[in-house]
Amino acid sequence: MICFVSRLFTGSALSPVHKTLERNIQVFGSMEPAELTTEQVLRRDIPWETYMTTKLISGTGLQLLRRYDKKSESYRAQLLDDDGLSYVRVFVSILRDIFKEETVEYVLALIDEMLTANPKRARLFHDNSLADEDTYEPFLSNWFIQEKSCKILALIVSARPKSQDGPVSNGEASNSKRKSTTIDDVLKGLVEWLCAQLKNPSHPGRGIPVAVNCLAALLKEPLVRSSFVQADGVKLLDSINFSCINPAIYPAYSLLQLLYETCLCVWLLSFYEPAIEYLATTRTLPRLIEVVKSSTKEKVVRVVVLTLRNLLPKGTFAAHMIDLGLPQIVQSLKAQAWSDEDLLEALNQLEEGLKDNIKRLSSFDKYKQEVLLGHLDWSPMHKDPLFWRDNINNFEENDFQILRVLITILDTSSDSRALAVACFDLSQFIQHHPAGRIIVTDLKAKERVMKLMNHENAEVTKNSLLCIQRLFLGAKYASFLQV
Repeated sequence: MICFVSRLFTGSALSPVHKTLERNIQVFGSMEPAELTTEQVLRRDIPWETYMTTKLISGTGLQLLRRYDKKSESYRAQLLDDDGLSYVRVFVSILRDIFKEETVEYVLALIDEMLTANPKRARLFHDNSLADEDTYEPFLSNWFIQEKSCKILALIVSARPKSQDGPVSNGEASNSKRKSTTIDDVLKGLVEWLCAQLKNPSHPGRGIPVAVNCLAALLKEPLVRSSFVQADGVKLLDSINFSCINPAIYPAYSLLQLLYETCLCVWLLSFYEPAIEYLATTRTLPRLIEVVKSSTKEKVVRVVVLTLRNLLPKGTFAAHMIDLGLPQIVQSLKAQAWSDEDLLEALNQLEEGLKDNIKRLSSFDKYKQEVLLGHLDWSPMHKDPLFWRDNINNFEENDFQILRVLITILDTSSDSRALAVACFDLSQFIQHHPAGRIIVTDLKAKERVMKLMNHENAEVTKNSLLCIQRLFLGAKYASFLQV
Protein backbone atom coordinates (compact mmCIF):
# COMPACT_ATOMS: atom_id res chain seq x y z
CA MET A 1 0.00 0.00 0.00
CA ILE A 2 2.77 2.43 0.87
CA CYS A 3 4.96 3.58 -1.97
CA PHE A 4 5.18 7.10 -0.60
CA VAL A 5 8.33 8.43 -2.20
CA SER A 6 9.54 4.84 -2.39
CA ARG A 7 12.25 5.70 -4.87
CA LEU A 8 13.21 8.65 -2.68
CA PHE A 9 13.92 6.54 0.39
CA THR A 10 14.64 2.98 -0.77
CA GLY A 11 16.84 0.71 -2.79
CA SER A 12 19.31 1.57 -5.50
CA ALA A 13 17.66 4.87 -6.31
CA LEU A 14 18.72 6.36 -2.98
CA SER A 15 22.08 7.66 -4.12
CA PRO A 16 20.76 9.43 -7.25
CA VAL A 17 18.07 11.01 -5.11
CA HIS A 18 20.68 12.28 -2.66
CA LYS A 19 22.54 13.82 -5.59
CA THR A 20 19.34 15.41 -6.89
CA LEU A 21 18.61 16.68 -3.39
CA GLU A 22 21.99 18.36 -3.14
CA ARG A 23 21.60 19.93 -6.60
CA ASN A 24 18.20 21.30 -5.65
CA ILE A 25 19.44 22.75 -2.41
CA GLN A 26 22.33 24.43 -4.20
CA VAL A 27 20.02 25.81 -6.88
CA PHE A 28 17.52 27.17 -4.39
CA GLY A 29 20.17 28.53 -2.01
CA SER A 30 18.53 31.24 0.03
CA MET A 31 15.68 31.70 -2.44
CA GLU A 32 12.15 31.63 -1.10
CA PRO A 33 11.17 28.08 -2.21
CA ALA A 34 13.83 26.58 0.04
CA GLU A 35 12.46 28.57 2.99
CA LEU A 36 8.74 27.86 2.49
CA THR A 37 6.52 27.41 5.51
CA THR A 38 3.17 25.66 5.69
CA GLU A 39 1.46 29.00 6.29
CA GLN A 40 2.98 30.48 3.12
CA VAL A 41 1.94 27.52 1.01
CA LEU A 42 -1.63 27.47 2.33
CA ARG A 43 -2.12 31.11 1.34
CA ARG A 44 -2.06 30.04 -2.30
CA ASP A 45 -5.21 29.79 -4.38
CA ILE A 46 -5.29 26.49 -6.26
CA PRO A 47 -7.47 26.35 -9.45
CA TRP A 48 -9.38 23.20 -8.54
CA GLU A 49 -12.03 23.88 -11.22
CA THR A 50 -9.35 23.85 -13.92
CA TYR A 51 -8.17 20.44 -12.74
CA MET A 52 -11.72 19.10 -12.98
CA THR A 53 -12.07 20.51 -16.52
CA THR A 54 -8.93 18.64 -17.56
CA LYS A 55 -10.25 15.51 -15.76
CA LEU A 56 -7.37 15.43 -13.28
CA ILE A 57 -9.90 15.44 -10.43
CA SER A 58 -13.48 14.20 -10.44
CA GLY A 59 -16.64 16.20 -9.87
CA THR A 60 -17.03 14.57 -6.48
CA GLY A 61 -13.42 15.45 -5.65
CA LEU A 62 -14.05 19.08 -6.61
CA GLN A 63 -17.09 19.28 -4.32
CA LEU A 64 -15.10 17.83 -1.43
CA LEU A 65 -12.27 20.29 -2.00
CA ARG A 66 -14.66 23.26 -2.17
CA ARG A 67 -16.16 22.26 1.16
CA TYR A 68 -12.74 21.77 2.78
CA ASP A 69 -10.31 24.31 1.31
CA LYS A 70 -9.88 27.69 3.05
CA LYS A 71 -12.35 26.76 5.81
CA SER A 72 -11.79 27.16 9.55
CA GLU A 73 -9.87 24.55 11.48
CA SER A 74 -12.92 23.47 13.49
CA TYR A 75 -15.03 23.10 10.33
CA ARG A 76 -12.33 21.04 8.57
CA ALA A 77 -11.99 18.86 11.67
CA GLN A 78 -15.71 18.13 11.55
CA LEU A 79 -15.50 17.21 7.86
CA LEU A 80 -12.63 14.82 8.57
CA ASP A 81 -14.50 13.26 11.49
CA ASP A 82 -17.56 12.71 9.28
CA ASP A 83 -15.88 11.60 6.04
CA GLY A 84 -12.12 11.57 6.51
CA LEU A 85 -11.55 8.64 4.17
CA SER A 86 -13.07 10.52 1.21
CA TYR A 87 -10.69 13.42 1.77
CA VAL A 88 -7.68 11.12 2.07
CA ARG A 89 -8.71 9.48 -1.21
CA VAL A 90 -8.90 12.90 -2.91
CA PHE A 91 -5.52 13.99 -1.56
CA VAL A 92 -3.91 10.74 -2.67
CA SER A 93 -5.37 11.00 -6.17
CA ILE A 94 -4.06 14.56 -6.54
CA LEU A 95 -0.55 13.49 -5.53
CA ARG A 96 -0.80 10.62 -7.99
CA ASP A 97 -2.19 12.53 -11.00
CA ILE A 98 -1.04 16.14 -10.66
CA PHE A 99 2.63 17.08 -10.98
CA LYS A 100 2.52 20.87 -10.69
CA GLU A 101 4.90 21.68 -7.88
CA GLU A 102 2.77 24.38 -6.25
CA THR A 103 -0.23 22.03 -6.08
CA VAL A 104 1.80 19.11 -4.71
CA GLU A 105 3.21 21.39 -2.01
CA TYR A 106 -0.30 22.65 -1.21
CA VAL A 107 -1.76 19.17 -0.77
CA LEU A 108 1.22 18.06 1.30
CA ALA A 109 0.65 21.09 3.52
CA LEU A 110 -3.02 20.13 3.91
CA ILE A 111 -2.08 16.57 4.87
CA ASP A 112 0.63 17.76 7.25
CA GLU A 113 -1.84 20.14 8.90
CA MET A 114 -4.45 17.38 9.11
CA LEU A 115 -2.06 14.88 10.74
CA THR A 116 -0.41 17.42 13.03
CA ALA A 117 -3.81 18.33 14.45
CA ASN A 118 -4.65 14.66 15.02
CA PRO A 119 -1.96 12.02 14.30
CA LYS A 120 -4.58 9.26 14.63
CA ARG A 121 -5.91 10.32 11.24
CA ALA A 122 -2.88 8.61 9.70
CA ARG A 123 -4.84 5.38 10.14
CA LEU A 124 -7.16 6.52 7.35
CA PHE A 125 -4.32 5.88 4.88
CA HIS A 126 -4.48 2.19 5.81
CA ASP A 127 -8.16 1.67 5.13
CA ASN A 128 -8.91 -1.47 3.12
CA SER A 129 -10.52 0.61 0.37
CA LEU A 130 -7.05 2.09 -0.34
CA ALA A 131 -5.30 -1.27 -0.47
CA ASP A 132 -4.81 -1.06 -4.24
CA GLU A 133 -4.17 2.67 -4.39
CA ASP A 134 -0.81 4.07 -5.42
CA THR A 135 -0.76 6.17 -2.30
CA TYR A 136 2.02 8.53 -3.32
CA GLU A 137 3.85 8.85 -6.57
CA PRO A 138 7.57 9.26 -6.13
CA PHE A 139 8.63 12.86 -6.50
CA LEU A 140 11.44 15.19 -5.54
CA SER A 141 11.53 18.93 -6.07
CA ASN A 142 12.57 21.16 -3.17
CA TRP A 143 13.13 21.07 0.55
CA PHE A 144 9.49 21.80 1.40
CA ILE A 145 8.37 18.68 -0.47
CA GLN A 146 11.09 16.55 1.12
CA GLU A 147 10.25 17.83 4.59
CA LYS A 148 6.52 17.27 4.32
CA SER A 149 6.97 13.93 2.55
CA CYS A 150 9.27 12.69 5.30
CA LYS A 151 7.01 13.82 8.15
CA ILE A 152 3.85 12.43 6.57
CA LEU A 153 5.51 9.13 5.69
CA ALA A 154 6.75 8.73 9.27
CA LEU A 155 3.23 9.25 10.64
CA ILE A 156 1.57 6.95 8.11
CA VAL A 157 4.12 4.17 8.60
CA SER A 158 3.91 4.37 12.40
CA ALA A 159 0.10 4.14 12.25
CA ARG A 160 -0.06 1.07 10.00
CA PRO A 161 -1.66 -2.18 11.19
CA LYS A 162 1.04 -4.70 12.06
CA SER A 163 -0.56 -7.14 9.61
CA GLN A 164 0.91 -4.95 6.87
CA ASP A 165 4.49 -5.87 7.66
CA GLY A 166 4.79 -7.91 4.48
CA PRO A 167 5.14 -6.74 0.87
CA VAL A 168 3.46 -3.45 -0.01
CA SER A 169 1.34 -3.42 -3.12
CA ASN A 170 2.22 0.08 -4.42
CA GLY A 171 -0.98 0.11 -6.43
CA GLU A 172 -0.10 -2.96 -8.48
CA ALA A 173 -2.62 -5.74 -8.99
CA SER A 174 -1.97 -8.89 -7.01
CA ASN A 175 -0.90 -10.76 -10.15
CA SER A 176 1.55 -8.06 -11.20
CA LYS A 177 5.08 -9.16 -12.07
CA ARG A 178 6.60 -5.94 -10.77
CA LYS A 179 8.67 -6.32 -7.64
CA SER A 180 6.76 -5.28 -4.52
CA THR A 181 8.24 -2.83 -2.06
CA THR A 182 8.31 -4.18 1.49
CA ILE A 183 7.77 -2.08 4.57
CA ASP A 184 11.34 -3.09 5.54
CA ASP A 185 12.63 -1.41 2.36
CA VAL A 186 10.69 1.75 3.15
CA LEU A 187 11.88 1.91 6.77
CA LYS A 188 15.54 1.16 6.01
CA GLY A 189 15.65 3.75 3.26
CA LEU A 190 13.94 6.32 5.44
CA VAL A 191 16.38 5.72 8.31
CA GLU A 192 19.30 6.10 5.93
CA TRP A 193 17.96 9.45 4.73
CA LEU A 194 17.28 10.65 8.29
CA CYS A 195 20.80 9.70 9.43
CA ALA A 196 22.21 11.57 6.43
CA GLN A 197 20.29 14.66 7.60
CA LEU A 198 21.71 14.33 11.14
CA LYS A 199 25.24 14.00 9.76
CA ASN A 200 25.11 16.59 7.00
CA PRO A 201 21.77 18.47 6.94
CA SER A 202 20.54 19.57 3.52
CA HIS A 203 18.84 22.59 5.03
CA PRO A 204 20.80 24.61 7.63
CA GLY A 205 17.93 25.22 10.01
CA ARG A 206 15.38 22.53 9.30
CA GLY A 207 17.30 19.39 8.35
CA ILE A 208 18.11 18.23 11.90
CA PRO A 209 14.75 19.18 13.50
CA VAL A 210 12.83 17.34 10.77
CA ALA A 211 15.06 14.26 11.13
CA VAL A 212 14.67 14.18 14.92
CA ASN A 213 10.91 14.76 14.65
CA CYS A 214 10.53 11.78 12.30
CA LEU A 215 12.79 9.56 14.39
CA ALA A 216 10.69 10.34 17.46
CA ALA A 217 7.73 8.85 15.58
CA LEU A 218 9.60 5.90 14.05
CA LEU A 219 11.99 4.60 16.74
CA LYS A 220 9.24 2.56 18.37
CA GLU A 221 9.66 0.24 15.35
CA PRO A 222 12.14 -2.62 16.08
CA LEU A 223 13.49 -2.50 12.51
CA VAL A 224 14.03 1.26 12.73
CA ARG A 225 15.95 0.88 16.00
CA SER A 226 18.12 -1.82 14.47
CA SER A 227 18.80 0.13 11.27
CA PHE A 228 19.45 3.32 13.25
CA VAL A 229 22.05 1.64 15.48
CA GLN A 230 23.75 -0.02 12.49
CA ALA A 231 23.95 3.38 10.76
CA ASP A 232 25.79 4.81 13.82
CA GLY A 233 22.71 6.91 14.54
CA VAL A 234 23.19 6.85 18.32
CA LYS A 235 26.43 8.82 18.05
CA LEU A 236 24.85 11.17 15.50
CA LEU A 237 22.00 11.84 17.93
CA ASP A 238 24.44 12.40 20.79
CA SER A 239 26.42 14.92 18.73
CA ILE A 240 23.50 17.24 17.92
CA ASN A 241 24.49 20.85 18.45
CA PHE A 242 21.34 22.65 19.58
CA SER A 243 22.79 25.99 18.55
CA CYS A 244 22.55 24.85 14.92
CA ILE A 245 18.83 25.63 14.85
CA ASN A 246 18.45 29.18 13.63
CA PRO A 247 15.03 30.63 14.65
CA ALA A 248 15.30 33.16 11.81
CA ILE A 249 15.40 30.25 9.32
CA TYR A 250 12.84 28.04 11.03
CA PRO A 251 10.72 30.24 13.33
CA ALA A 252 8.06 27.58 13.89
CA TYR A 253 10.55 25.25 15.54
CA SER A 254 11.73 25.83 19.09
CA LEU A 255 14.92 24.61 20.68
CA LEU A 256 12.82 23.26 23.54
CA GLN A 257 10.87 21.03 21.15
CA LEU A 258 14.09 19.79 19.55
CA LEU A 259 15.50 19.02 22.99
CA TYR A 260 12.32 17.16 23.97
CA GLU A 261 12.20 15.10 20.78
CA THR A 262 15.92 14.27 21.03
CA CYS A 263 15.37 13.01 24.58
CA LEU A 264 12.29 11.13 23.37
CA CYS A 265 14.47 9.35 20.79
CA VAL A 266 16.93 8.33 23.53
CA TRP A 267 14.02 7.04 25.64
CA LEU A 268 12.79 4.89 22.73
CA LEU A 269 16.33 3.58 22.21
CA SER A 270 16.57 2.69 25.92
CA PHE A 271 14.24 -0.26 25.25
CA TYR A 272 16.71 -1.78 22.76
CA GLU A 273 19.76 -3.61 24.15
CA PRO A 274 22.21 -2.97 21.25
CA ALA A 275 21.35 0.74 21.42
CA ILE A 276 22.02 0.74 25.17
CA GLU A 277 25.49 -0.63 24.52
CA TYR A 278 26.15 2.27 22.16
CA LEU A 279 24.68 4.79 24.61
CA ALA A 280 27.19 3.59 27.21
CA THR A 281 30.07 4.67 24.93
CA THR A 282 28.78 8.23 24.39
CA ARG A 283 28.27 11.32 26.53
CA THR A 284 24.52 10.73 26.51
CA LEU A 285 24.15 10.02 30.25
CA PRO A 286 25.95 13.17 31.48
CA ARG A 287 23.98 15.23 28.95
CA LEU A 288 20.66 13.73 30.10
CA ILE A 289 21.51 14.51 33.71
CA GLU A 290 22.42 18.09 32.79
CA VAL A 291 19.08 18.44 30.99
CA VAL A 292 17.02 17.09 33.89
CA LYS A 293 18.96 19.26 36.33
CA SER A 294 18.37 22.50 34.43
CA SER A 295 15.03 22.02 32.65
CA THR A 296 11.78 23.37 34.08
CA LYS A 297 9.54 21.95 31.34
CA GLU A 298 7.59 19.01 32.73
CA LYS A 299 7.44 16.98 29.53
CA VAL A 300 11.23 17.21 29.11
CA VAL A 301 11.89 16.20 32.73
CA ARG A 302 9.41 13.32 32.42
CA VAL A 303 10.98 11.76 29.33
CA VAL A 304 14.51 12.09 30.76
CA VAL A 305 13.52 10.55 34.11
CA LEU A 306 11.80 7.66 32.31
CA THR A 307 14.97 7.13 30.26
CA LEU A 308 17.19 7.13 33.35
CA ARG A 309 14.85 4.63 34.99
CA ASN A 310 15.23 2.32 31.99
CA LEU A 311 19.03 2.63 31.96
CA LEU A 312 19.52 2.23 35.72
CA PRO A 313 19.70 -1.61 35.77
CA LYS A 314 21.84 -1.82 32.62
CA GLY A 315 25.58 -2.39 32.70
CA THR A 316 27.54 0.25 34.59
CA PHE A 317 24.94 2.99 34.25
CA ALA A 318 23.96 2.87 37.95
CA ALA A 319 27.52 3.47 39.16
CA HIS A 320 27.96 6.27 36.64
CA MET A 321 24.65 7.90 37.70
CA ILE A 322 25.75 7.82 41.33
CA ASP A 323 29.13 9.36 40.45
CA LEU A 324 27.35 12.14 38.51
CA GLY A 325 25.29 13.05 41.59
CA LEU A 326 21.93 11.83 40.32
CA PRO A 327 20.62 10.79 43.79
CA GLN A 328 20.82 14.42 44.97
CA ILE A 329 19.23 15.67 41.74
CA VAL A 330 16.32 13.23 42.15
CA GLN A 331 15.73 14.48 45.69
CA SER A 332 15.63 18.05 44.39
CA LEU A 333 13.19 17.07 41.62
CA LYS A 334 10.89 15.32 44.08
CA ALA A 335 10.65 18.53 46.10
CA GLN A 336 9.13 20.35 43.12
CA ALA A 337 5.42 20.53 42.33
CA TRP A 338 4.85 18.24 39.34
CA SER A 339 1.35 17.41 38.12
CA ASP A 340 2.24 14.39 35.98
CA GLU A 341 1.60 11.15 37.90
CA ASP A 342 3.89 9.12 35.61
CA LEU A 343 6.74 11.51 36.42
CA LEU A 344 6.14 11.28 40.17
CA GLU A 345 6.03 7.48 40.05
CA ALA A 346 9.18 7.32 37.90
CA LEU A 347 11.04 9.64 40.31
CA ASN A 348 10.12 7.35 43.24
CA GLN A 349 11.25 4.27 41.32
CA LEU A 350 14.48 5.96 40.26
CA GLU A 351 15.21 7.06 43.84
CA GLU A 352 14.64 3.55 45.21
CA GLY A 353 16.74 2.01 42.45
CA LEU A 354 19.63 4.37 43.13
CA LYS A 355 19.45 3.66 46.89
CA ASP A 356 19.61 -0.09 46.23
CA ASN A 357 22.62 0.36 43.97
CA ILE A 358 24.41 2.55 46.52
CA LYS A 359 23.96 -0.23 49.09
CA ARG A 360 25.23 -2.88 46.67
CA LEU A 361 28.20 -0.95 45.38
CA SER A 362 31.13 -1.16 47.72
CA SER A 363 33.71 1.59 47.51
CA PHE A 364 36.00 -0.68 45.47
CA ASP A 365 33.18 -1.57 43.05
CA LYS A 366 32.64 2.12 42.38
CA TYR A 367 36.37 2.68 42.02
CA LYS A 368 36.64 -0.26 39.61
CA GLN A 369 33.81 1.06 37.43
CA GLU A 370 35.40 4.51 37.38
CA VAL A 371 38.71 3.08 36.18
CA LEU A 372 37.20 0.71 33.62
CA LEU A 373 35.11 3.54 32.15
CA GLY A 374 38.19 5.76 32.01
CA HIS A 375 36.32 8.53 33.86
CA LEU A 376 38.95 9.26 36.51
CA ASP A 377 38.34 12.21 38.78
CA TRP A 378 39.28 13.27 42.31
CA SER A 379 36.43 11.45 44.03
CA PRO A 380 37.01 11.04 47.81
CA MET A 381 38.14 7.39 47.67
CA HIS A 382 41.38 8.21 45.80
CA LYS A 383 42.84 10.12 48.74
CA ASP A 384 41.25 8.06 51.50
CA PRO A 385 43.98 5.99 53.28
CA LEU A 386 41.32 3.67 54.70
CA PHE A 387 40.13 2.84 51.16
CA TRP A 388 43.63 1.76 50.12
CA ARG A 389 44.30 -0.24 53.29
CA ASP A 390 40.95 -2.09 53.08
CA ASN A 391 41.02 -2.77 49.36
CA ILE A 392 44.67 -3.15 48.40
CA ASN A 393 44.36 -6.93 47.91
CA ASN A 394 41.42 -6.42 45.51
CA PHE A 395 43.88 -4.93 43.03
CA GLU A 396 45.26 -8.44 42.49
CA GLU A 397 42.00 -9.61 40.84
CA ASN A 398 42.16 -10.81 37.23
CA ASP A 399 45.94 -10.59 37.10
CA PHE A 400 46.06 -6.97 38.30
CA GLN A 401 43.46 -5.85 35.74
CA ILE A 402 42.85 -2.46 37.40
CA LEU A 403 46.58 -1.64 37.43
CA ARG A 404 46.87 -2.59 33.77
CA VAL A 405 43.97 -0.31 32.88
CA LEU A 406 45.51 2.57 34.84
CA ILE A 407 48.74 2.12 32.89
CA THR A 408 46.78 2.02 29.60
CA ILE A 409 45.17 5.32 30.56
CA LEU A 410 48.65 6.82 30.87
CA ASP A 411 49.30 5.78 27.27
CA THR A 412 45.99 6.69 25.67
CA SER A 413 44.19 9.44 27.57
CA SER A 414 44.38 13.10 26.58
CA ASP A 415 42.50 14.19 29.71
CA SER A 416 44.92 15.88 32.12
CA ARG A 417 42.74 15.10 35.14
CA ALA A 418 42.60 11.38 34.27
CA LEU A 419 46.39 11.27 33.80
CA ALA A 420 47.01 12.96 37.16
CA VAL A 421 44.61 10.64 39.02
CA ALA A 422 46.10 7.53 37.34
CA CYS A 423 49.64 8.56 38.42
CA PHE A 424 48.44 9.24 41.96
CA ASP A 425 46.64 5.87 42.21
CA LEU A 426 49.74 4.01 41.05
CA SER A 427 51.74 5.81 43.74
CA GLN A 428 49.13 4.77 46.33
CA PHE A 429 49.35 1.14 45.22
CA ILE A 430 53.14 1.26 45.55
CA GLN A 431 52.81 2.66 49.06
CA HIS A 432 50.17 0.26 50.38
CA HIS A 433 50.94 -3.07 48.67
CA PRO A 434 53.90 -5.06 50.10
CA ALA A 435 55.15 -5.85 46.59
CA GLY A 436 53.77 -2.72 44.95
CA ARG A 437 57.13 -1.42 43.70
CA ILE A 438 58.03 -4.74 42.04
CA ILE A 439 54.58 -5.26 40.50
CA VAL A 440 54.38 -1.76 39.00
CA THR A 441 57.92 -2.11 37.64
CA ASP A 442 57.13 -5.49 36.08
CA LEU A 443 54.07 -3.96 34.35
CA LYS A 444 56.39 -1.42 32.63
CA ALA A 445 54.72 1.56 34.25
CA LYS A 446 57.93 3.46 35.08
CA GLU A 447 58.68 4.52 31.49
CA ARG A 448 55.13 5.72 30.92
CA VAL A 449 55.05 7.76 34.13
CA MET A 450 58.45 9.34 33.45
CA LYS A 451 57.22 10.66 30.09
CA LEU A 452 54.53 12.59 31.95
CA MET A 453 57.02 14.42 34.19
CA ASN A 454 57.41 17.00 31.43
CA HIS A 455 53.68 17.31 30.82
CA GLU A 456 52.34 20.85 30.28
CA ASN A 457 49.75 20.40 33.02
CA ALA A 458 51.10 21.07 36.53
CA GLU A 459 48.74 18.58 38.18
CA VAL A 460 50.02 15.78 35.92
CA THR A 461 53.65 16.78 36.53
CA LYS A 462 53.19 16.83 40.32
CA ASN A 463 51.55 13.37 40.51
CA SER A 464 53.88 11.71 38.02
CA LEU A 465 56.82 12.97 40.11
CA LEU A 466 55.19 11.59 43.28
CA CYS A 467 54.72 8.20 41.58
CA ILE A 468 58.35 8.05 40.41
CA GLN A 469 59.63 9.01 43.87
CA ARG A 470 57.63 6.23 45.49
CA LEU A 471 58.71 3.82 42.79
CA PHE A 472 62.37 4.49 43.54
CA LEU A 473 62.06 4.77 47.32
CA GLY A 474 59.75 1.81 47.89
CA ALA A 475 57.02 1.42 50.49
CA LYS A 476 59.34 1.80 53.50
CA TYR A 477 60.17 5.44 52.76
CA ALA A 478 57.25 6.38 50.49
CA SER A 479 54.94 7.15 53.41
CA PHE A 480 57.11 10.14 54.32
CA LEU A 481 56.36 11.86 50.99
CA GLN A 482 53.74 14.57 51.11
CA VAL A 483 50.65 14.14 48.95
